[in-house]
Amino acid sequence: MGRIKTLLIKRIAEKLVKVHAQEFTSEFGKNKALVDKYTTVSSAKIRNAIAGYAARLVKRRIMLEKEPRRRMQEEDFSKFYQ
Repeated sequence: MGRIKTLLIKRIAEKLVKVHAQEFTSEFGKNKALVDKYTTVSSAKIRNAIAGYAARLVKRRIMLEKEPRRRMQEEDFSKFYQ
């Protein structure tokens, strides 16, 4: 189990990854420098949390691109509804 991120950290990280998607990577160190560049966060702890959550978002995006979720086709529903 990991630590729970606050809504502030999630919002900032999601917005940064959305706007600067090509620059953010799954590496924490690079993301930390990018968070410094694009935000005015004064606390190192918050900066690190944003950078870590951004890395997690990028990893999730990479996994979904590799292996998209399988959606049930209409014929698959027939076994549940007869």
